[in-house]
Amino acid sequence: MRFRPAVLIRNVAVAFVLSVAPLQGVLATGTGSSTDLQADPAPCFAAAAAHDADRIVAVCGALIDHSKTAKTDRIRALIARAGAYDRKDMIDSAISDYDATLRLDPALADIFNIRGELWRRKGDRRRALADFAAAIRLNPDHLTAKGNYKSLAQELERLGALMAVYNKPSFNCANARRAVEKAICANPELANLDREINAVHTKVVREARNDSPRAGKALQREQDEFIARRNAAFGQPGYDLRKAMKERLDRLLAIESN
Repeated sequence: MRFRPAVLIRNVAVAFVLSVAPLQGVLATGTGSSTDLQADPAPCFAAAAAHDADRIVAVCGALIDHSKTAKTDRIRALIARAGAYDRKDMIDSAISDYDATLRLDPALADIFNIRGELWRRKGDRRRALADFAAAIRLNPDHLTAKGNYKSLAQELERLGALMAVYNKPSFNCANARRAVEKAICANPELANLDREINAVHTKVVREARNDSPRAGKALQREQDEFIARRNAAFGQPGYDLRKAMKERLDRLLAIESN
């Protein structure tokens, strides 16, 4: 399985949480306690140290389910198993274990951040943003959570801007007079194509003008000619507006990539 950088970050955070949690285990019941009274955390923690995902799921699961497992050991086992589930791409199971972890200790900023990254991978941006915010409230100096929150907030802002113009062309349909403009306004696919054409055209002209005013003028003239042909040919036998717009967009994208 390919090891993703984001998974590496989460694994480091998990390792940190596991390393700083106090080892209670059998000591929680006092000297002389036996494993029939107190669950033995050693196999789970050994599997976690070896990064053996399959063994972690098996032995840490037994520790989690044992009625005599100390709270701290249960938390560490849940975190270890959640990390194993993450590495196995079992995101829902990983989130479930992090849920249980935070019910036991709602002050773990790292776990809020890690769970937020999983929600983001699932596409649930609302829950991801809430988890990043919770991590920052618990630890205002949590750089990873702050970076995650900022990038997700920017992503949501971009999505909001896109939704505001989705299925709308580059021009105001209220002012549409030509038959071709009304046809574009009436068809969401054509409206989106028109907006994309305009956006890429604006970009390539701006960049061309930075290199040469003459090149910028040439590209603007090419766009004007396309629109003139489109307006004149629309409605004539054999004219395919969608095809013409797609070809124009492909031409502009080719210019942009050069």
